[in-house]
Amino acid sequence: MKAALALMLLVAVLCGEASLWARPPADSGPVTLFGKEYVRLADWAHANDFEIHWLKRDETVLVTNRTARLAFDVDSRGAEVNGIHVWLSHPIVERNGLVYISDLDIRTALRPVLYPARHNSKVQNIVLDPGHGGNDPGNLDGLRQEKKYTLLMAEELSDQLRRAGFKVSLTRTRDAFVSLSERPELARRRGADLFISIHWNSVSAGRKDTRGAQTYCLSPAGVASTNGGNGPTGASSQPGNANNDRNMLLAYSIQKSLVKKLGVEDQGVRRARYQVLREAEMPAVLIEGGYMSHPVESRHIYDAAYRRQMAGAIVEGVIAYRSLVEQAR
Repeated sequence: MKAALALMLLVAVLCGEASLWARPPADSGPVTLFGKEYVRLADWAHANDFEIHWLKRDETVLVTNRTARLAFDVDSRGAEVNGIHVWLSHPIVERNGLVYISDLDIRTALRPVLYPARHNSKVQNIVLDPGHGGNDPGNLDGLRQEKKYTLLMAEELSDQLRRAGFKVSLTRTRDAFVSLSERPELARRRGADLFISIHWNSVSAGRKDTRGAQTYCLSPAGVASTNGGNGPTGASSQPGNANNDRNMLLAYSIQKSLVKKLGVEDQGVRRARYQVLREAEMPAVLIEGGYMSHPVESRHIYDAAYRRQMAGAIVEGVIAYRSLVEQAR
């Protein structure tokens, strides 16, 4: 009987169906990898009532409970949280059959989404930031300029947010240049509860293959941006880092709504040090709603009916965020 059970367990492990560990190893504790503090993923999973399995041996780890499903790619920063792609700050690492996740990612990527904290402040006053403007056209598609379509998107989103009961203002209401530092400063002076910057993306290579939406929040102090660059990479904290948890939750809520409601390709929740995110003193995100360079997606961007649908998805994301962070009334 014991031999049969042992054989069944061995088959399950080889098929990638068995849990990585039945219980945390006795010598569990943080370890240092690449100069960063990591913890065993199995330890965190067991401590938070998750089960952990190989989805694909040595490649993808699945962590699940009754309400959440997390998938992590080994040797990658790629992860999925309830079906939405979230870029981690540091890669998932496998060493001697054990899988590790950085403590920073537990604190700044997973915990804010899985266990959102409630706050006394209300989410009522929103400042929308249509990217570019004036002598800064943004991305170009023939004669079409990004600045025109960020403003059109912001106007539609403003209308829908107002109908949903929010107070809304824009950093620009016409084709005018507004400096990057002035945009979050306007939001501060207006007492904004949220700052949402709106952009459209573009690539020069792979124009037919690259499409989808991505939502950025500020990188934690000392962490490189998802795409590299995008501002200083030093260890110093920026004003926007005071809202790391709410930045992540807002970005996740909006990205989830865009993917689920519009069916757009999920380019993920990403991190960057864009100036408007660094200097925002309230929860802030930057949305790249789609690619002007893609032959099909660009037509959606230029279509008012599609922008109306996208605005509706963003509104639902904002409302979902509000329901998670506001104290019960």
